[in-house]
Amino acid sequence: MKHADQIYIDLQQHLDKQAVGFPATQSGVEIRILKELFTPEQASLALHLNYQPQSVLDIFNQAKDSRATLEKIKSMLEDMRSNGAIGCRKKSGGEHYFTVPLLVGIAELHSSKATPQFWENFSEYMSGEFGKAFAATKISQLRTIPGEKSISMEYHVATYDQIRELIMNTDGPIAVGKCMCREGAKQKGRPCHVTTHSETCMGFGDWARHFIKQGLSREITREEALEITRQNEEDGLILQPTNNQKIDFVCACCGCCCGVLAGLKNLPKPAENWAHNFYAAVDNDKCTSCEVCVEKCQMNAVGANEQTECLTINLDRCIGCGNCVTSCPSSAMTLVKKERETVPPQDSTSLYKILAEK
Repeated sequence: MKHADQIYIDLQQHLDKQAVGFPATQSGVEIRILKELFTPEQASLALHLNYQPQSVLDIFNQAKDSRATLEKIKSMLEDMRSNGAIGCRKKSGGEHYFTVPLLVGIAELHSSKATPQFWENFSEYMSGEFGKAFAATKISQLRTIPGEKSISMEYHVATYDQIRELIMNTDGPIAVGKCMCREGAKQKGRPCHVTTHSETCMGFGDWARHFIKQGLSREITREEALEITRQNEEDGLILQPTNNQKIDFVCACCGCCCGVLAGLKNLPKPAENWAHNFYAAVDNDKCTSCEVCVEKCQMNAVGANEQTECLTINLDRCIGCGNCVTSCPSSAMTLVKKERETVPPQDSTSLYKILAEK
């Protein structure tokens, strides 16, 4: 590694202590990624950031060794935010800046500026050391919430598991844009097998503001958001918000395109590695063996027992999305609430704090 890369090595080591981590590799792919995201001067400033949002003045006071003015510091932070290299939150009347994980975070925020080489490096890193770090966090960055029509009225469902309540209670703007994963798969000649709709994923608050400003998304009303959610459920997409109660975005995922879901799908027991509060159950007395649910399940959790010819649910694979429930013509499928409820962290800062615990 060249001496000129030392600032990027320092930044890699600093980011490796943040949420999810940023591990070193023998190939140096992580340094190539950082070079696209940060200039050397920006990399030096980023050493003073962490997952806790900080004001420009606080960052300036920590970075006095750089001899940059307050105006210069603010300009550099805005350039990094615009490039999707760091996060920004409006707080107490001003911008507060913080580090975000490579995934979920930089990959999405940087997507409008990313070069083909970035995605090649990202793919290499994701299939190696970063992929291991991503899979080894104490809790998942995303979670599954059931489709609105799949939840029985007999259950008391917390607000953070109700998509309608999440949409109606959000403070900031709502934006919708094309799914990054689905668009990438289409460009590679692999169109989605689940939906033909392009605008499926929504951002909220600060994430929405960023995506709108970058031209990645358009602002929508709450009513439009609810209609898009209804269409996503009808198509059989899995609703995956950020794993915190004050959500930043809601992805509408499929097993054929979504990088996170595809990785989860390849695990032997994905249900153990994912935050969710429901699981599917089947009443074989009602079941007509149409196997629509088998086709709709994105996790390969539903199958037929060859000996009994009855449907079975593999609870090691079921993440409680409810697609099988809403698609079942004979009402044989239901969602059951888990005895032990998983309560998501309050906000993204609380989530990042847990993710940073290696």
